[in-house]
Amino acid sequence: MQPRSGQPFRILSLDGGGAKGFYSLGVLKGLEGMLGCRLHERFDLVYGTSTGSIIAALICLGYSVDEIHRLYRTHVVKIMGRLFPWTKSMALKELATEVFQQKKFEDFKTNIGIVSTRWAFETPLIFKTSRSQAHGDAGNFNPGWGCTIGDAVEASCSAYPFFSRKLIVTSDGQKILAADGGFCANNPTLYAIADATEAFGLARSDLRVVSVGVGEYPSPRRYTSIAHWIGYLFTVRLLQKVLEINTKSMHQLRNVLFKDVATVRISKTYSEPDMAADLFESDLDKLDQIYQRGRESFREYELALKALFEGKNGDSGASASSVVNPA
Repeated sequence: MQPRSGQPFRILSLDGGGAKGFYSLGVLKGLEGMLGCRLHERFDLVYGTSTGSIIAALICLGYSVDEIHRLYRTHVVKIMGRLFPWTKSMALKELATEVFQQKKFEDFKTNIGIVSTRWAFETPLIFKTSRSQAHGDAGNFNPGWGCTIGDAVEASCSAYPFFSRKLIVTSDGQKILAADGGFCANNPTLYAIADATEAFGLARSDLRVVSVGVGEYPSPRRYTSIAHWIGYLFTVRLLQKVLEINTKSMHQLRNVLFKDVATVRISKTYSEPDMAADLFESDLDKLDQIYQRGRESFREYELALKALFEGKNGDSGASASSVVNPA
């Protein structure tokens, strides 16, 4: 799965955001239809954080967006509807076991990066496919640290303290306590570009990036008492704010460091009260609305995406600045 000679190197980056991943799926449904094939066939590298890691893993295993959407409708409501961290983590593990079974990173059909956080060291922990993605110590590289795909996805989605942290064991027996990748890169686009330019050694002019967020929504009013409101204010809303700040910071930094890399960023902001939602949304009707918003967002950016894919190597088909969403 090395870069194809003489071809643009295409990157798909998927944000974290829990149940709001329905928005990402709406965008990806349109993108898959535009390309006329499954997404792993047109992307050389797919990066995902948290809910984005689930979608990224399924894409890289060859799933269609419709198949992923059906899994989300079945499992996300069940996971987010659980009350306690350990019950949420248990439901997440059930999803990972059912869908990914004992598959390993060698089963992926294209290169991937799954972002999690090494809790004790407070540093990124990224599960990757190819030795070429190693930034040093390539001689000891093992795809996915030797873990199963399910373990990597669980680690990336462990939004502590609302999920339990995930203990993984690497191929050489090292035990690592991992937490949600959103703590270090809720928007993993920068990490993906770093892999392409520094690890794969590609020129910036060869890169084509599609970065998909989860949208931004008003905070829901779930509290039924003052105590519940205080708890929600200082826990879920705080985590939500941290993730949104992280996402926007990474996006702004990418604009500064890699403004010459042809990129389409899709993640809209909604202010309507009926769109109130957070990463723990479990109302399927609301999640269907979020999915539909993603479909609308794809249509808004369809021409920019076509320009990105129609350009030849060294020619993005549109200038980088004209296809970047500055919002």
